[in-house]
Amino acid sequence: MRDGLVRLHENIFTRHLVRALGLPKPVALARAAGGYTAQPFAGLRVLTAQAPGGYALGALDAALAAAGAAPARLHLADAVADTSPVDIFVLDATACTSVDATRLLYAAFHPLMRRLALNGRVLIAAADPGAAGDPVAAALARGIEGFVRSLAKELGPRGITVNLVYVAPDALERLAGPVRFFCGIATTYVTGQALHLARGVGAEAAPLRQALAGKVALVTGAARGIGVAIAQRLQEEGARVVALDVPAAATVLHAACSRFNFTPLVLDIAEAGAAHQISAFLRAQCGGVDIVVHNAGVTRDRRLANMKAPYWDLVMEINFGAVAALDHALLDGAVLRDGGRIVCLASISGIAGNVGQSNYALSKAALIGYVAAQAPRLAARAICINAVAPGFIETPMTDAMPFMLRELGRRANSLKQGGQPRDVAELVTFLATPGAGGISGQTVRVCGQALIGA
Repeated sequence: MRDGLVRLHENIFTRHLVRALGLPKPVALARAAGGYTAQPFAGLRVLTAQAPGGYALGALDAALAAAGAAPARLHLADAVADTSPVDIFVLDATACTSVDATRLLYAAFHPLMRRLALNGRVLIAAADPGAAGDPVAAALARGIEGFVRSLAKELGPRGITVNLVYVAPDALERLAGPVRFFCGIATTYVTGQALHLARGVGAEAAPLRQALAGKVALVTGAARGIGVAIAQRLQEEGARVVALDVPAAATVLHAACSRFNFTPLVLDIAEAGAAHQISAFLRAQCGGVDIVVHNAGVTRDRRLANMKAPYWDLVMEINFGAVAALDHALLDGAVLRDGGRIVCLASISGIAGNVGQSNYALSKAALIGYVAAQAPRLAARAICINAVAPGFIETPMTDAMPFMLRELGRRANSLKQGGQPRDVAELVTFLATPGAGGISGQTVRVCGQALIGA
């Protein structure tokens, strides 16, 4: 559905008014249709650059070339004179460990700012601050994150995303998947993010078409909205999807399963014994599971002074307690196979908090802490666990919000518009692929760089 503010800008009777009021004109964001392709960057103008002494450019170039790009080197001396548009810019800033070296960030981006195309992509690779040899190098590596977030806010109104990957020298082989995702069309609503890429677990593989062929995926809360979008996207990559939702949503769930050929599972995850029932179902019907997406969640918003105890208990049980219980059953019974993936749907509210959502924010912040604590425990089985924190995503629930509150949610981000369920599904799907094997214990926001909590 097209953004209403765009329609006002295009209408001959209202365009002068919205311009006079200084209201933003969101650009049409590029989104993918269908699954991954082998060479998504073919035909795009791709530039790369490197700080002297950097160690990641070779791996970055190789990843870009494998995805169909013919990357050209940015020559700083000629950058001002060249005015040709750039679709993707990748910078190796792993050697920006001194104050003088960080000037490369200015020298590279200053002449490029007006050349980056609408819906362009920027990816910066930096040294892992935790592996730095001295406090100054660690501080400057961490400082690049501030640069990335600011740059994303400058470029966001043009649909350009900017992201950062911290990568150690022994994790360079893990760059292929993140390069494909963060330089590609699927990162539409993921910007201003910083990932720490480790050596990872399991065998590396680029996320090509049907990257999840032969895998079994469980998606909870899958009847509608973000849940059904995730289920569809996983299926596009070849996964067999078990779609779970509560009995009250059974009619909608069965309709979705009939339409998309999911396997339905009608069950309330908060019921006593639900975790063991789900585990037994997956073992009997599918022989196990490879991907678990904890999407089911509820809100019962009240200011704390007015909140009833049952509201508190319900939110905590469904949003966090049921997640932990289900994972325990799947892991303890070895139903979740080695090399598996767990993705928890957190929320911007869990990062920044929100008035009237003390219960919800607690449950979602708990998920963020949960994935960080579980990651090292699961590494021995090559299982990766991460969280995704959506911001303002256009769903029937947001459509029911009061107009002014809804508009504030839509515009208070770098892209000046709301996201789509597909945007969340793209990130979840990437984290489920073999190409994300170097990412675990992390939380990635899919919020268009929401100004609250960003």
